[in-house]
Amino acid sequence: MTYKPFDLTGKVALVTGGNGGIGLGMAEAMAQAGADIVIWGSNPDKTLAAEGKLTNHGVRVKAQIVDCADEAQVVAGMAEAVTAMGRVDTVIANAGRGRGAPSFAEMSTEVWNYNMALNLDGVFWTLREAAKHMVDRAKSGDPGGSLIGIASLAAIEGAARNEAYAATKGAVVSMMKSIAVEHARYGVRANSILPGWIATDMTAGAQGNDKFNTNVISRVPMRRWGTPEDFGGMAVYLASDASRFHTGDSFLIDGGYAIF
Repeated sequence: MTYKPFDLTGKVALVTGGNGGIGLGMAEAMAQAGADIVIWGSNPDKTLAAEGKLTNHGVRVKAQIVDCADEAQVVAGMAEAVTAMGRVDTVIANAGRGRGAPSFAEMSTEVWNYNMALNLDGVFWTLREAAKHMVDRAKSGDPGGSLIGIASLAAIEGAARNEAYAATKGAVVSMMKSIAVEHARYGVRANSILPGWIATDMTAGAQGNDKFNTNVISRVPMRRWGTPEDFGGMAVYLASDASRFHTGDSFLIDGGYAIF
């Protein structure tokens, strides 16, 4: 018999912020592994384009316009996804944003709340609604599921002038560990992924900055920016039966930056 633990055929994966960047990179990899895909995005045009790209992989795809910083939209969106797809086996809370300040002393409450609204509150609401569905399935005799929170290198390194963003990402790591312990009895795993310096729309300004590339990217042992495709393998692993006993962990994907 062929070893096929990474085959996602029959599974459904939902990715918030799945219309671009790391989210789309993960969604594409899971689709190529056979999973049906749900993506959430707040930009209709961008989300529609991503839906078309994912459909080319021959799996069922559902695109939803959901602002994860709005609790009501998250609750309604998860219910709609479960109804449309029949189930959701993996949920990746990836939607996020960042805004810093000239200094910590000058950081406004508005900047703090801006980061919290999507990066922490949105992740909480998304995973809470996913957990409800997975626990209900388990109680009906269908245990299992994978919850994934996208944190950041900033969760474990000192991110000067970005304390609000770093606080949200550190909180995600802690939240995933707590979710893992509570939900293991239902066969539900919970893990976090910490991206380093990745070339996405969020880092577009830094990518073209020669000083930044010289001072920061040159320190990455892999000597390059990460790409959304670099997260595909981890997404497939965590969505698959290959990780069925792997929970409460944090995966740092940064090309070795944190250890150099």
